[in-house]
Amino acid sequence: MQITTERLLIRPFKQEDFPFVHAYVSDEETMHYLPEDTFTEDDTKKFIEKHSCDNPEAFPVVLLKTNEVIGHISFEKYFGKHTYEIGWIFNKMFHDNGYATEAARAMIAYAFETLNLHRVVATCQPENIASYRVMEKIGMRREGFYKQCIPYKDTWWDEYSYAILQYEYMQNKKDNKCSCRGNLN
Repeated sequence: MQITTERLLIRPFKQEDFPFVHAYVSDEETMHYLPEDTFTEDDTKKFIEKHSCDNPEAFPVVLLKTNEVIGHISFEKYFGKHTYEIGWIFNKMFHDNGYATEAARAMIAYAFETLNLHRVVATCQPENIASYRVMEKIGMRREGFYKQCIPYKDTWWDEYSYAILQYEYMQNKKDNKCSCRGNLN
């Protein structure tokens, strides 16, 4: 799978992605909302290796003009064969440029137009305003609030749950409520 948008390329991981990926997954601020915490060099190598396989669940997002990995999109089966979960993490140096929204829109288009999925879901902590704003920009709607559902260190995190159905995506596209651009290769 390879997806090209106006500014981005979403493709399988390569070993040479290591320095770019490690730059953000080892950063405490960037990893703040992920239960995995920061990655060691070995964790990063294992992550890239795991997702360099035939059926990856995460894909690097490459900035076309510089060819550097600026983050990644997770995209994996969630429940049954017609529902996937999407997620994203981007190097903080590239925040506030619309890259997460652009990449997530392209993956949603791929989900519904190529894979013919029924539903795509996403979650985040209520404090992660930037993440749930991306969800809303790509046409997802908030379905739930789960109080203290994720154990993290010595506390519990709350979580928002978002989703979009294929027919909602198609209606948004028809009504021009989303700009779901991208070439699916």
